[in-house]
Amino acid sequence: MGRWICCLCSRVADPLMLLLVLALGCNPSTAATAPSVPHVKPSYSFGRTFLGLDKCNACIGTSICKKFFKEEIRFDTWLSSHLKLPPSSLLSYSGNYTDDAKSWRMVDITRLTSKYQHDRADKRICTSLLKTKTCSLERALRRTQRFQKWLRAKRLTPDLVQGLPSPMLRCPSQRLLDRIVRRYAEVPDAGSIYMDHLTDRDKLRLLYTLAVNSHPILLQIFPDVEGWPFPRYLGSCGRLVVSASTRPLRDFFGAAPEVAADLALQLLAVLGSMATNDLNYFFYFTRVDAGTFGVFSNGHLFIRDASTLGIIDKEEGSQLIDGQQEHKDIFSCLTAGCQSAFVSCDSISEQHSLVMVCQDLLPKLLTGKFLPPVQERVDAFLQRCARGLGDNGGAGEAMAELAQILKPLRSCDSRFAYRYPDCRYSDKF
Repeated sequence: MGRWICCLCSRVADPLMLLLVLALGCNPSTAATAPSVPHVKPSYSFGRTFLGLDKCNACIGTSICKKFFKEEIRFDTWLSSHLKLPPSSLLSYSGNYTDDAKSWRMVDITRLTSKYQHDRADKRICTSLLKTKTCSLERALRRTQRFQKWLRAKRLTPDLVQGLPSPMLRCPSQRLLDRIVRRYAEVPDAGSIYMDHLTDRDKLRLLYTLAVNSHPILLQIFPDVEGWPFPRYLGSCGRLVVSASTRPLRDFFGAAPEVAADLALQLLAVLGSMATNDLNYFFYFTRVDAGTFGVFSNGHLFIRDASTLGIIDKEEGSQLIDGQQEHKDIFSCLTAGCQSAFVSCDSISEQHSLVMVCQDLLPKLLTGKFLPPVQERVDAFLQRCARGLGDNGGAGEAMAELAQILKPLRSCDSRFAYRYPDCRYSDKF
């Protein structure tokens, strides 16, 4: 305290003020020699624009912003003496995350869509709603009829999400929407199906996220700690989402035969659990590609990108009435390629996701990996599966058939840490 006061002595012009400072114990002769406290410049120069905070509350959330500003989240590729931020044009980044500044773990830092698409959507909001080139996105979206309905609503109901492009909301049930409100992780957990604990700002963020990309919402409402095959949701800041890190399945297309067989078996198990589970939700993919699934460092396969997942409630069914699915407004298209044709909930079969995986992923993972007798059986199955399985049984029977071929090809060793050494003592693995 005394040293801080001394630093003021050389700057005091008022004689009365100088006497007061001297009375507090400052020696003017020491003021010139007192060491100055160095100004510590943050390693990262985080900008609100990079994070997307300048666009809030047309954003995802702010639950993990402190981690960024305290440098407890760092961009892996850009770690250096000067710690520059990565290019904002990228869709995803590798990062490191810590809770104690000693142990670090890998995370994925992603945007819900590209910055280019975000910028296009922002301009469209301003021009279509306020007839200007730039505007306050929050002010513009608050004026919409949909958001005004959200403000008045006590509960998230199917009519409030009608026409949103997310596959998750094409066939919404009240049970699913209640789960979204009850488990929305960007607000303090109230454990309630009513939206009383959501502020106007929270409602806009939830609506915006559901309109742009439902991936982070799925991670929140079906968490990995309860056994769901998704990476852990760690939080959001502006328009960036942070989740546990996985390597995309495409990195394993050239893997050894035993690794390929193991991943294919896990893929079948994931499809099975998404079709049949204790909560009676039927998950199906509207599209799959080499980045849809990912693999953790322990060899465990998860759904890396949940944005293309649709959900049908087998208990309640869809509670949208005829015609509601076609309702369109500014929230119906905040990303590229959102003008997809409407798919009836009743048209989705149990074979739907398996056929897509047989067409697009399993051939790249399993072709040319095994000795001729086994490879011929695998190829024959994939060709039949890709054509739609015909009338020879459902998806469950088909997956069991392929699993029977692949199980003897797996090995039990430390490369498969997620099931080793358990596989030595249990047939389950």
